[in-house]
Amino acid sequence: METSPKCILVMGVSGSGKSHIGRALAKELGCHFIDGDDHHSASSIAKMSRGEPLSDDDRKDWLVTLSGLYRDYHYRGESVVIGCSALKKRYRDVLRQGAPELEILYLHGSRETLLQRLTSRDSHFFHGEHMLDSQLEALEIPLASEAWQIDIRQSPEDIVERYVIYLRDSRHA
Repeated sequence: METSPKCILVMGVSGSGKSHIGRALAKELGCHFIDGDDHHSASSIAKMSRGEPLSDDDRKDWLVTLSGLYRDYHYRGESVVIGCSALKKRYRDVLRQGAPELEILYLHGSRETLLQRLTSRDSHFFHGEHMLDSQLEALEIPLASEAWQIDIRQSPEDIVERYVIYLRDSRHA
């Protein structure tokens, strides 16, 4: 279904559906999906499991790793979708070092919706209202010129369909 290689970031706070929507988007585009959570260090995972928010220093090597993955796919001329919180503009800037033409899909939702989703899952190391609040506090919402934004109350299928249409727009062909 794809015309030209893309490096896509699916971003948002925990509970926004980055992994689910990222996988579905990658399947629709016929490309690879990488869950950024799979590349956290053991110490960062342990810290989050204890309910401790990550610092900028904790995220530094993780972001460089993800940027390197983008760079590898870009150089091979292959598309890739990475799901990553990318809470701050400077984090997204690090990711752009590997993919200068990074496409960003920002998934946003109310605190109540996000908290409901987090409390309904039990297979993730990120838990708790405090952790969600720390991410919401750290979040620097991307400008409309930086990211395509969509509310997570829509179905994952609708989100993917609308984003694929956006990508196929003449400005992104």
